[in-house]
Amino acid sequence: MVTYAFEPHPIVRLFEKPAAEFTCSDLVRAAEQLELRQVNLRYVGGDGRLKTVAFPVDSREHLTEVLTQGERVDGSSIFPGVGSDASDVYIVPRHRTAFVNPFGERPSLDVLCSFYDEEGKPLSYAREQVVRKASEALTEETGMVLEAFGELEYYLVDAPDPVFPVEEEHGYQESEPFSKGQRVREQVLGHLAAMGIKLKYAHGEVGNILEEDRQLVQHEIEFWPVPVEQAADVLVMAKWVVREVAYQHGLEVTFAPSVSSGGAGSGLHVHSRLVRDGASTITDDGGVNDTGRRLIAGYLSMAKALTAFGNTVPTSYLRFTEGGESPEGISWGETDRTGLVRVPLAWGGGVLPGMVAHANPGSSEPIPEQAIHPQTVELRLGDGSADVHLLLAGMAVAARRGLADPDSLKVAERLSTDKHDKFEQLPASCSESADVLQRERAGLEADGVFPPDLIDSVIDRLRSYDDAKLMKKAAKDDATREELVRRFWHVG
Repeated sequence: MVTYAFEPHPIVRLFEKPAAEFTCSDLVRAAEQLELRQVNLRYVGGDGRLKTVAFPVDSREHLTEVLTQGERVDGSSIFPGVGSDASDVYIVPRHRTAFVNPFGERPSLDVLCSFYDEEGKPLSYAREQVVRKASEALTEETGMVLEAFGELEYYLVDAPDPVFPVEEEHGYQESEPFSKGQRVREQVLGHLAAMGIKLKYAHGEVGNILEEDRQLVQHEIEFWPVPVEQAADVLVMAKWVVREVAYQHGLEVTFAPSVSSGGAGSGLHVHSRLVRDGASTITDDGGVNDTGRRLIAGYLSMAKALTAFGNTVPTSYLRFTEGGESPEGISWGETDRTGLVRVPLAWGGGVLPGMVAHANPGSSEPIPEQAIHPQTVELRLGDGSADVHLLLAGMAVAARRGLADPDSLKVAERLSTDKHDKFEQLPASCSESADVLQRERAGLEADGVFPPDLIDSVIDRLRSYDDAKLMKKAAKDDATREELVRRFWHVG
């Protein structure tokens, strides 16, 4: 029996039914009973950010119409430079995504939308349609679903605290009053949970930076594994909520990959696993199995091309050269934080019962088991500039390649950090990333997953920075580096 006693989503709690089963009629009733007098249709634009169209509700009929048919919008303003037929497109609400907006002047019902063209077909270059098609192609070919979640890192910026000053590079899971912004973090968690987003945890991250006139304090939110198309939406929504809450507190927030010459940047590591019939296919009693290794090989074989979606600005490539826990080569390892792919601890080898018994002497309560084994593989490539829908779509394409390639297990063995420590490096600039994407585009465009016009637009944007010489200069000149950091402060 499902219990809703702990359910934070007000509409789920109201009807005692999961969001996946929401209908238009449910949302109309929710608006009536919760006295929601505005509908906000939301969508992800060509810049990867969340957009809004607001509708004042004046009748049940009007509400039903908006929630059923959506609206016509100007596609040429949403997707500049992509497609010649984008003058008018449709946005249609996905009822399962509805939530009560925690912000705004009056209570509103918000719903994420999908894009369709004038013939009613999915708009091929809309972010949510690209990742959806990539996911469906993978499942159709393999029978497996790619699930993922991100580790969202960000900095809160404020005046220095004179009473409990921050300690540089000493913020990992620190508590107040030494940690700053805990209340912001907790409010973000509350809002996200009430919006139906499943979370694992949040905490302070390593990156404390103290300057003469400001302190920068890093935080991280980790989510729960969901199908990749949902995982992409989750990250966009989370960035919006973080910005809203920080703004309410009068704080500046940045997801930028590089924020200072003296501190850690913000990554966007993505964990993933393959699931079939409700069970993980990447692990067995001995740890990551051959399917898991094929998945890893797929990611590594396409890693250079994936930087076009996961590392979209020049400061992304500054972060790669900073060392620390930034990826040092196209490699992977068990719990190894130097490689591009890491296999984290996941309570394998039957260790849990002994730890629980030792921590709780005399306890005889049964230990609950997770429905799906928690083992994931962590792709440590992305950062806060990532176009998350395209990155996760690219990961689904890479996973499909790894599962199909008969040489994948040899690739995984060759690129393991257990074998050696000299590996090929990721691109050193946006222009290098664009060159790789141009070479690799056929694999991404196969089966219509990535439209050619979309790939063209990504390549053009990367090359617009003309940054190869700039990156070399920034590595040696602090003034150039600081100018780059300021220029790309509000990416993502």
